[in-house]
Amino acid sequence: MFNKSIGLALLLMGYLLPSQAKDPEYPVSAIPANLKEKAHVVKRMEELTVRLVNPGEVRVTRHYVLTILDAKGDRYASIYEDYSKLKDVRSIKGRLLSAEGVELSKIRQNDITDVSGVGDEALMSDTRYKVYRFSWKVYPYTIEVETEVKYNHAFYLPDWTPQGNENYAVEQAKLTVSVPPDYKLRYKSFHYNGEPVVTRGKENLTYTWEVKGMVAMPEEDYIPESYDRTTTVMLAPSNFEMQDFKGNMNSWEELGHFIYTLNQGRDVLPDNVKQTVHDLTDGKSQKEKVAILYRYLQQHTHYILIVLGIGGWQTFDANSVATKGYGDCKALSNYMVALLKEAGVPANSVLVRAGDTNLELVEDFPSTQFNHMIACVPGNGDTTWLECTNNTLPAGYLSSFTANRPVLVIADQGSKLVRTPAYTMDQNVKVRRITATVSETGDMLVKINTHSTALQQDYAHGMNHALSHDKIMEWLRKDRLMPSYDVNKYEAKEIAGLVPAMDEEMEINAHNYATVSGKRMFLEPNLLSKAGSKQETTEPRVSTVNVYSPYKNVDTVVINIPAGYTSESVPQPVILKSNFGEYTSNIQVKDNQVIYIRSYCHKAGVFPASEWVNFAAFNNMVYKADRAKIVLVKQ
Repeated sequence: MFNKSIGLALLLMGYLLPSQAKDPEYPVSAIPANLKEKAHVVKRMEELTVRLVNPGEVRVTRHYVLTILDAKGDRYASIYEDYSKLKDVRSIKGRLLSAEGVELSKIRQNDITDVSGVGDEALMSDTRYKVYRFSWKVYPYTIEVETEVKYNHAFYLPDWTPQGNENYAVEQAKLTVSVPPDYKLRYKSFHYNGEPVVTRGKENLTYTWEVKGMVAMPEEDYIPESYDRTTTVMLAPSNFEMQDFKGNMNSWEELGHFIYTLNQGRDVLPDNVKQTVHDLTDGKSQKEKVAILYRYLQQHTHYILIVLGIGGWQTFDANSVATKGYGDCKALSNYMVALLKEAGVPANSVLVRAGDTNLELVEDFPSTQFNHMIACVPGNGDTTWLECTNNTLPAGYLSSFTANRPVLVIADQGSKLVRTPAYTMDQNVKVRRITATVSETGDMLVKINTHSTALQQDYAHGMNHALSHDKIMEWLRKDRLMPSYDVNKYEAKEIAGLVPAMDEEMEINAHNYATVSGKRMFLEPNLLSKAGSKQETTEPRVSTVNVYSPYKNVDTVVINIPAGYTSESVPQPVILKSNFGEYTSNIQVKDNQVIYIRSYCHKAGVFPASEWVNFAAFNNMVYKADRAKIVLVKQ
C-alpha cells in the first residue's frame, strides 16, 4: 500500500510539474541572426505608452526587454528615472533572465537607490534620480523593465528613438500616444515609413507607431543627430499647462511668448544697482554701454545651476541676482537684459541648444529643444550676443558652445528663430612658429610660439582662466604633445575683441624624438600638428558626413641639426585639394637646418554618405603626409 501511494504521488507529480514550470521567456536563441551581427544589445520588445490626460497631466509607461550580448552592452542594463516637482516616478519593476530565458532575480524595491541630481555647479535642485543597475557578467543575459511616471504638466513630451545607439538592434518596438478626442497632438516622424495608425475611441484619440527588425547601426565618425540616422518620433503639445501657467506651442512665436510671460516682471533692479548703471553708462554710446555692463555682470556675478520645479524655465528675479551675486543661465541673462534696459539699451533673452556639436534644431517643429539661455542686443545686421554664464569672454563673442546655430529670441510679441554668428575659416586660425635644436642622441629642445583666433583659441582661453599656472604645467605634461617630453616654460597672453585671440609661448625638452641608428638619424619635422587618426573605409557608410567647424592651421618649423649631418632622403612636397579642404607641406634641408612648412585648410559642411570614401581618402593622405620622415646621415 505504501509503495503504491508513492508511485501514485510520483505519477501525479510527473503530470503536474511540466504544467507548473514556466516556459523560457525571451531566450537568446530566438533572436534572428542578422540582429546579433555587430550588436552589443538587442531590444527584444518595447511598449512606450504616453497618455495625455489633460493639458496639465501626462502619464508615461514603458515596458521593454533588452538582451545584453557582451560587456560593451552593460551600460544599457541600468535604470535612471529622474523626478522633481514637475515629474513623479510611480513605479519601477524589473527582472533578470538568463540566456536561456530563465528568471534569475527580480528588482527589490529597497535595492533601488535614490540619489540627488545636484552636480558640482548646482546650488539648488529638486531633481533626484531613482537608480538601479543589473550587476551581471555572464553573457548574454536579458533584462525586463517596467516603469511608470507622471508629468505634472504637458509642456514637454518624451521623444521616441527605439534604436538607442550604434551597435544596438531592435526586434520590435511600439509607441502609443493617446489624447482627448478634441486635443491636437503635434508630432514629427523621421525615418518612419508611412503615418501612424490612428484610432478614435469614445474617450480618446490614439496614435501608434511600430518598428520591427532594425539591424545595428555601424560605428561611424562625423555623425549627424540621432533623428537623422534612425527612426525617431518627436512629440510636442499644442496647448499645455504648467503649474499656474497656460500656453501653447503651435509656433515659435507662441512658445517665445509663453517664456516671456513666465518671466514677466522679474527684471526689476534694486535702486542702488540702477544708480550704478547710470554712473557707469550715462553719456556713453550704445556699444560702450553694452561692453561696460557686460563687464560689470562678469565682475559681480557667477554661474550656479538652480533648478526648482518650474524654475527650470522660470528665472530668479533680477533683484535676487543683484543681492546674492549668482544665478543660473536664465537668471544671469535676465539680469543682463535688465541692466541694459535701465541704460536705455533694448535687449532680449535668447533660448539656445548649447553644445560643441549641437548646431541644429528641427526648425519646422516648434518644441522645447533648448538647454541654455543667453542674451542679445538686436541691431541692423550687427546683433551683439552675450554669453552671461562666462566671466571671461569678450562682449559679442560666442564660443563653439553657442555659435552658428538657430536660437529663439524671446519677446512679448514677435519671438522668432534667428541664427548666431558662424566663425569662418579665416577667423578660426592657428599659426605656429617653432624653432628646435636636435642633439646627436635624438633629444630636442623645442620653442613654440602659437597665435590662435576665434574657435581655435577657445581651449587655451578656457585653460588659462580655469587653471593656475602650476596646474597648466601639470596638464601640458600629460597632454601627449610628443612621445616623451618635459615642459620647461609656458606663458599666455589674451587679446580681447569680437574675434578674440591668444598668444602662447612654450618650451619643451623632447626625449629621443629623433631615432638614431648608426650614422643615420630619422626625424619627423611635423612636431605638433599631426592628424589624429586614419579613417576606415572597409564598411559601407550609412550616415551623412557632418563636419562642424572650418579652420586653418599654418606651421613653420625650423630644426637645427648637429654639425656633420646631411640629408640622405627628403620627402617630396605634398599638395592636396578636395571638397573637404586643402593641404600643403614642404620640407627642405639646408645650412644645417630642416625647414618644414605645413598649411591645412579644413572645410566644414554636410556631405552625403557616398562621399565618405573620398573624405576618408583625403584625411588619410593628410595623416600619411603629416608623418613623413627625413633621413639624415653623418658624413
